[in-house]
Amino acid sequence: MNKILIVDDQLDVRMSAAIALSNHGLTSIEADSPIQAMEILDSHQVDLILLDMNYSIDTTSGQEGLSFLKQLKNKNITVPVVVMTAWASIDIAVQAMQLNAVDFIEKPWKNTRLVAIVKQQIERVQLNKENARYTALSRSSVTQDYYAQSPVMLELLKKAKRAALTDANILITGENGTGKSLLANYIHQHSARTENRFVSVNMGAIPESLFESELFGHKKGAFTDAKENRLGRFDIASDGTLFLDEIGTLGASLQSKILRVLETGEYEVVGSSQTESTNARIISATNADLEKLITSEQFRRDLLFRLNTIELHIPPLRERIEDITCLSEYLLEKHSNKYQRGEMSLSKDAQIAILKHPWIGNVRELSHSIERAVIMSDNDQLDVQSLSLNHQNDPSTQSFPLMTLEESEKRTLVTAIKHYQGNVIEAGEFLGMSKSAIYRRLEKFAIDPKNLEC
Repeated sequence: MNKILIVDDQLDVRMSAAIALSNHGLTSIEADSPIQAMEILDSHQVDLILLDMNYSIDTTSGQEGLSFLKQLKNKNITVPVVVMTAWASIDIAVQAMQLNAVDFIEKPWKNTRLVAIVKQQIERVQLNKENARYTALSRSSVTQDYYAQSPVMLELLKKAKRAALTDANILITGENGTGKSLLANYIHQHSARTENRFVSVNMGAIPESLFESELFGHKKGAFTDAKENRLGRFDIASDGTLFLDEIGTLGASLQSKILRVLETGEYEVVGSSQTESTNARIISATNADLEKLITSEQFRRDLLFRLNTIELHIPPLRERIEDITCLSEYLLEKHSNKYQRGEMSLSKDAQIAILKHPWIGNVRELSHSIERAVIMSDNDQLDVQSLSLNHQNDPSTQSFPLMTLEESEKRTLVTAIKHYQGNVIEAGEFLGMSKSAIYRRLEKFAIDPKNLEC
């Protein structure tokens, strides 16, 4: 329900406006002076301000009202203001408009006009914000089928569909390349929010200095490079789903900022003192062992409790062999269409080799392998050689014994870096990791790329 702040030193005027607005489904907060109004704005979110221009100090010039508008402008508070004045002064109205007032109304007013102006300005702001959201993120979510035949994945998708029907926060865990972002999108597509935006953000790729700007947005002039207003991801994802990937990479100070939004739904845009709110549904994902990070005091347990109302774990590809064939066929069709190769197939030996390969990079590695083969092969049928699957000769591709997620992650990193001849950036791109994210993991596991035998 929209909330209007009525600022006037006359009680009967405030009551009259409040009653007229309440009859049309609008709630009101009252202030008897600009000073009290500013205090209210520090603790309440309002959708519009009805501002009287004249108070006890000066009953005709409108200077008190203009001073309040200047304060709003200096504080980057962008709530629309409709000014009220008992004096038909065009000059005051013009000055108010120059200070970002959106309209004016003379007292005494007709209730129908008052309500019409208020509703019109609220609708205008909402429309502008919605247009800005689409402009800020023109790429909409894409409906994708989930190719799975294994019992474990079919059960997981069943749980995901059930969870999608709620607005509960969901934490998706699993190794790199298992398809956590795909599952998050799948949940969004099966939720009541499917007609709204699915906004994805890689938390590990955001520099700490830009974190608040990226997530919460900023006002023009808030810092040196803030040359225009920018919407944050929480705002863009309003009424939709916000996917926070690599949530385990957040530092302690950033975790507290995210925790506050998850607990209250409130945040402040950088450069503004006004509290905003979000109703975005939160899905997060990580390949890290959060319990271990909590034990080492690198991750907050109270944040985990907010994130994992429902937890879904995607098993690695090597543990769901039944999915490999259908995924291979889907990926081959996808990449052959992308590169206009026509109808392509896998040889019998290639099919067997794919089933035997450990796929330490999971679905992402499978996709890259098939895409590379489609591009480089001269034949319409891909063989083992075109897939570069050398099980017998390359010890780095042998099946691994049972190991922890951290051990598996470390080995995956080492193998990828070796494969790319020590090129950390290319290895990170193959694994779907940003430059900052892969260097953090190298530091975490004490891996020196220069000392690896490539």
